[in-house]
Amino acid sequence: MSDETPDSLIPYDEIVQEALRAVVGRVLGEIEGTGGTLPGNHHFYITFKTGAPGVSIPSHLRQRFPDEMTIVLQNKFWDLSVDDDGFSVGLSFNQVPAKLVIPFAAITAFVDPAVDFGLQFQAAADNMEPEPHDDAENDSTEQDGDSPVEGGDGDSNVVTVDFGRKK
Repeated sequence: MSDETPDSLIPYDEIVQEALRAVVGRVLGEIEGTGGTLPGNHHFYITFKTGAPGVSIPSHLRQRFPDEMTIVLQNKFWDLSVDDDGFSVGLSFNQVPAKLVIPFAAITAFVDPAVDFGLQFQAAADNMEPEPHDDAENDSTEQDGDSPVEGGDGDSNVVTVDFGRKK
């Protein structure tokens, strides 16, 4: 008997990643349905690959964040629109409005710090670890120090799925 797990002929990792990204779509779709009003203290940190296929962001943001970027949906966002493949949203960066189009496949993390919930995804383009990046810089009126990585009390609701692929 072998201790080695056989390679699966069913792409479980892709199926699970797609299902978890659908959670993001459903949450954003419900917010879209309320006219963009977030209930209670909910707010979202969404990290995505800026160079992923289908991502559309202003060139000055792509230059500043050539690999990965985190945005915050909290107080100042508008025109949230969600479809089966992704979402678009208006945000302000240094008080300059911008429209971003982000496919769900480009998302690498989704966090709602208000309830200590988060999802992390494998990058669709590669299996490399994300490079360190600056915090979200889109304008926000709330400056309470919430961070998607704070906590550390062991009661985190962050879901990480990583099926190590054999090559």
